[in-house]
Amino acid sequence: MTTEREGIAILPSYLRDQWWVPGAAAGPGGADPSPGADPVAVRDASTGETVTWLSTRGIDLEGVLDHARTVGQRSLGELTFHQRAVLLKQFALALTERKHELYDLSARAGATQRDSLSDVDGGIGVLFTYSSKGRRELPNGQVYLDGPVEPLSKDGSFLGRHVYTRLPGVAVQINAFNFPMWGALEKFAPAFLAGVPTVVKPASPSAYVAEAWVRILVETGLLPAGSLQLVSGAVPGLFDHLGLGDLVAFTGSAATAERLRAQAAPGVRFTTETDSINASVLGPDAVPGTPEFDAYVKQLMVELTTKAGQKCTAIRRAIVPEAAVEPLVEALRTKIAERVVIGDPRAETVTMGPLVSLAQREEVLQAVGRLQAAGGRVLVGTTDAPDITRADGSTGPAPDGAFVSPIVLGFDGAADALPDAVHDVEAFGPVASILAYRSVDEAADLVGRGGGSLVTSVATADPAVAATLLARTAAYNGRLLFLDRDDARTSTGHGAPVPHLVHGGPGRAGGGEELGGIRAVLHHMQRTAVQGSPAMLTALTGVWHQGAASRSDRHPFRKSLAELEIGDQIASPSRLVTLDDIETFARFTGDLFYAHMDEDAAAANPFFPGRVAHGYLLVSWAAGLFVDPDPGPVLANYGLENLRFVTPVSPGDEIRVVLTAKQITPRETDEYGEVRWDAVILNQRDEIVATYDVLTLVAKTVEEADATAAATAPPVSAEVGA
Repeated sequence: MTTEREGIAILPSYLRDQWWVPGAAAGPGGADPSPGADPVAVRDASTGETVTWLSTRGIDLEGVLDHARTVGQRSLGELTFHQRAVLLKQFALALTERKHELYDLSARAGATQRDSLSDVDGGIGVLFTYSSKGRRELPNGQVYLDGPVEPLSKDGSFLGRHVYTRLPGVAVQINAFNFPMWGALEKFAPAFLAGVPTVVKPASPSAYVAEAWVRILVETGLLPAGSLQLVSGAVPGLFDHLGLGDLVAFTGSAATAERLRAQAAPGVRFTTETDSINASVLGPDAVPGTPEFDAYVKQLMVELTTKAGQKCTAIRRAIVPEAAVEPLVEALRTKIAERVVIGDPRAETVTMGPLVSLAQREEVLQAVGRLQAAGGRVLVGTTDAPDITRADGSTGPAPDGAFVSPIVLGFDGAADALPDAVHDVEAFGPVASILAYRSVDEAADLVGRGGGSLVTSVATADPAVAATLLARTAAYNGRLLFLDRDDARTSTGHGAPVPHLVHGGPGRAGGGEELGGIRAVLHHMQRTAVQGSPAMLTALTGVWHQGAASRSDRHPFRKSLAELEIGDQIASPSRLVTLDDIETFARFTGDLFYAHMDEDAAAANPFFPGRVAHGYLLVSWAAGLFVDPDPGPVLANYGLENLRFVTPVSPGDEIRVVLTAKQITPRETDEYGEVRWDAVILNQRDEIVATYDVLTLVAKTVEEADATAAATAPPVSAEVGA
């Protein structure tokens, strides 16, 4: 078998850290040219020209997975969360430098420049976001703690914690054709950050876009060995080689998801994001002329035309008050006529491209036919093939292009009598149905009949309407967007998942979750309850626990990160608290709360024995008791966390503080790091008065601390110097 067909190269796969095509004399993916299907042509969505060929004939998928589990696991396991996060940023920068190459390729799959903003730039944005969140929200280590310490003995010698550690297998990511970059990178980024190697299997119609972004990452020379592999084509028998510790993240049809899930062995984590009959509700208050009505019309037009409606999050059911149906149809028809130019995305004036393939076009028109057979009437658009704008600017028919006009259908009859098809049939293209309702409860019922969705949006300025729909529909959705005049301009939109929030949905939508910030990283890790002594848990987690060994050789604030160790501690002398101190603090701050100023009222309070010191006075004094005031490695105090006041302090009591280095987190790209200190304020009876964490920024070395001090010191005048 040759490595090209009709003079056009077969799209390579990236396997075992090498590029591979079928028929190679030897190679990492297997070299036997005989088994497997014939190459499959991938065609330009606008012209029908062959872009590339796909074939995995002779591929060694078992070897691919083994490489990920051994080489990939080893290379990623040598890195901390922060080191992986820094690499994600470098990947994002590399893709940004060459994103116009990706735009050009995406145009062949039918993507306009606006479409590429959501796919190419959206995928790059996911990498940037996970790089930032990984460095801000994860430790610079390899174990993630979940929740507080659980004391399991009275004397504190036996503790429990929940920890997350990375799964030992491979993340197999099977992606849809509509977002070959964003859809892949939103899966890859959290897996990489967790330390789990990835095998990407893109959908055939846009596989060449996936090959391009993978090639860019490979050419950076920064990919850890075995951390990313790409299979450009079919994966026969893949599920035969998956087992405990492996993951599958699938995006596509519900039918395919169920077929694949049935093939997965017990222990394989299987996450799906499938077809979804999403809804958008126009609130009864959002009448024509209101900002909410205008925002609704604009959003519906955008969701119909972006990616030619080929979005799992697109609006399929526009649920509107009966009186708003005709004004909405007219407004939508006008906006489409003004804004939508159908054609080849390489023409500058085109705002909506084709579907990804002729086969997909046929599927969409068949779905429209089923909706029409169930009673749907075409209110906007037509099922006839449209004339389009070609790449050279001319107009006319495109018999080899997968073009479909925006189509809006309407259904007659009461909401509770609407045919099941309108809630079941998804035309995965520029198609939506308008459904009328008479009450907010009826609108909520219509949302729920979708059987579980990725997203529902609501355009309303009425909090009561929003609250009702939240209560009635949240359980049927992975995401709810409330659109009003205050956020209409800044909203990311109905169909735009963001990496900070969960993407997924219950029921028909697949029941899975992707994104959601660090939540997606934890999907690639195992939560385990760990029990042991304070010393053992300190050693296992890299976080000091009360009862573990401590050291008090010199003031820990005089130590750089290179010198500081977990357990370094200072125990302060005591300080007497007087009534005069309390009154002075009250007058100085204006905090005249009765518990500090009125003996009788304080004594009547069930929490206090009488007048007591302000909690913030005690915390301020504690800082004075433990701080070392001279310039040194400690550069800044930037916050307190988990502050709790436990025992009241009365006039005549004494307080002292014990401060212990609890967690040390160097920053990979800075000359300093974060130190979390365990702070405990005690009284003269050794009762705990308050507990909290102090956060400081500390230089990595003494030299860096001196350099920082010199850079920030005020200039010395010539007279003083003389």
